Amino acid sequence: MNKKILTLLILGAIFLSGCYRPGPGAAPFQVSGTGGEGESIDQREDITAGFTDNDITDAASTTPTPNPPITLPEPRVETLEYSVVSGDTLRNIALRFQVSLPRLIAVNDINNPDLIDVGQVLVIPPPEFDAVAPSFKIIPDSELVNSPSNADFNVGAFVAQQNGYLASYVEEVDDLLLTGSEIIERVALEYSVNPRLLLAILDYRSQWVTDRNPPEESLIYPMGFYDARRSGLYKQLGWAANLLNEGYYSWKANVITAWMLADGSMAEVEPTINPGTAGIVNLMRYLANLSEWERAISAEGVFATYTEFFGYPFNHAFEPMIPENLEQPLLQLPFERGETWSFTGGPHGGWNSGSAWAALDFAPPGEPMGCQPSDAWVVASAPGLIVYSDHGAVIQDLEGDGIWQTGWSIFYMHIDTRERVEVGTYLNAGDRVGHPSCEGGFSTGTHVHIARRYNGEWIAADGDLPFVMDGWVPVGYGVEYNGYLVKGDQTLEALNGRSPLNAIER
Repeated sequence: MNKKILTLLILGAIFLSGCYRPGPGAAPFQVSGTGGEGESIDQREDITAGFTDNDITDAASTTPTPNPPITLPEPRVETLEYSVVSGDTLRNIALRFQVSLPRLIAVNDINNPDLIDVGQVLVIPPPEFDAVAPSFKIIPDSELVNSPSNADFNVGAFVAQQNGYLASYVEEVDDLLLTGSEIIERVALEYSVNPRLLLAILDYRSQWVTDRNPPEESLIYPMGFYDARRSGLYKQLGWAANLLNEGYYSWKANVITAWMLADGSMAEVEPTINPGTAGIVNLMRYLANLSEWERAISAEGVFATYTEFFGYPFNHAFEPMIPENLEQPLLQLPFERGETWSFTGGPHGGWNSGSAWAALDFAPPGEPMGCQPSDAWVVASAPGLIVYSDHGAVIQDLEGDGIWQTGWSIFYMHIDTRERVEVGTYLNAGDRVGHPSCEGGFSTGTHVHIARRYNGEWIAADGDLPFVMDGWVPVGYGVEYNGYLVKGDQTLEALNGRSPLNAIER
C-alpha cells in the first residue's frame, strides 16, 4: 500500500477512535516520530512532509471535529428599497443585505461610495455571491481557544528557537516594556485565543516568527492591517484576536450568513465548517481580496504555516470543548454581604466585542461615578486558586489544578493594584480579591467586570448556561451592555449609573 495513504488511514483511525484526547492539563497528543514542541524544527519530523496538497486536504476531511452544519436562512429573491439612517455606511448596508459592495454601488449609480445621506433610498437587489467559501477545516476549535490543548506550550522557548524578528522585538505596552513573546502571551490570555494560532497567523502575514528581516512594511503593521490607531504588535494582534473570536462565537451563535471581503466582494457561507475554522475565515476576510482570501483559508494558507510549526492541527484537538449537560458551580455575587452595589453592565464581551457576551459589570457604592479610588472589596464568587494577578486582571481556577485553561475559571477585571490578591492564594467564596477600579482594559468608571470561561472558552452570560450568582439570572435582549437581572419577582435593569432600578444587595 502507498506509504502516504497508509499514514493517512492510520491518522484517520486514531482521530475517529477518540484515543488522542488528553486529559485536563495533559500534554497535547503527539504522533510517534513527530517530536515535542520543545524540540527544534530540524529535529521534528513534519507529519505532512512529502504530502501533496490533495493528500493534506484528504486527511483534513477525517478531522475529529464533528459538528452539525449551521442553518442558513432562505435566500431573498425580491428587490428591496432601504432608507439610509444615521450611522449607516454603504459597506454595512451591503453586508446586511448580502450584496457585494461594487454591485450595490452600480445598481444605485453612486458616484462617491463614502458619501450617502440620511433618508436616501437605496435599491437593494437580491443576493448574488462572487464565490462559495470552501469546506476545508483549518483547525479544531481547541486551537482557536486558549484551551487545555496548549496549557503547557512555552511561547518564549518556541519563539527563541525560530530566532526571527519576533525573538528580539520589544514594545511598550501600558508603560511596560514587553518582549515579542510576552505580547503573544498577553494577547492570548486577554482574548483567550490560542498562542500557537497567533504565532502561525503572524508568520503567515509577515514572517516575523521565522525571518530576521521581515518585509519593511510589516514593521509597523505586522498583521497587514493598515490603521494608524492600531500600529505595533500588541494592537495588531489584539485586533486580529478580536476578529478570530468574532468569527468563532458568531458561528456558534449561528448569526453569520455571508462573508464580505476587504474588496467588497461577497462569499456564500459553507455551513459544514467548525467554529475554529470560522474564526480564521472571518479574520482573513478583513485582510484580503477574493483570491488572497481563498488561498489563506486553503491547505496552502494558515493551515500550512501552522502545520510547519506544530504538526497536523487536529493532533492537538481537545474535544469536546464544552461537554453536554455542563453545569455551572454555585456562584455568589462578587461583593461583600450586606453591601449594595449597582448593576451597571448587562451581557457584553468577555474581552473586547468579538468574544461571547460573557461578562457582567457591578459598581461599588459611595463614590461618584468616574474613575475614583474605592475601599470596597471585590470578593471571590466561588472557591478556587488564583493563577494570574496582573494588569488589572485576576484569574481564579475553580478546578484547583493551577491551570486556568482546564475546567471552570472566573475572570475578574479592573482590580486595583493596591491590596490585590497574589498568585498562589487559595480563596474561598467571599474571600477578598481586591478593590474595584478602572485599571486594565478600557473603563470610564470604577467597577468590576466579571466573566466565566470553561476550558478557556468564554461562556455567554445569558446563554444556555446563564451566569447565575446568588440566584440572580441575567437576561439580555441583543444590545451589548443592556439587559436585566431577574430573581423570582425581582427585576433589575443594567444602567450606567446608580439608581434604585439597578441597586442590588447581598
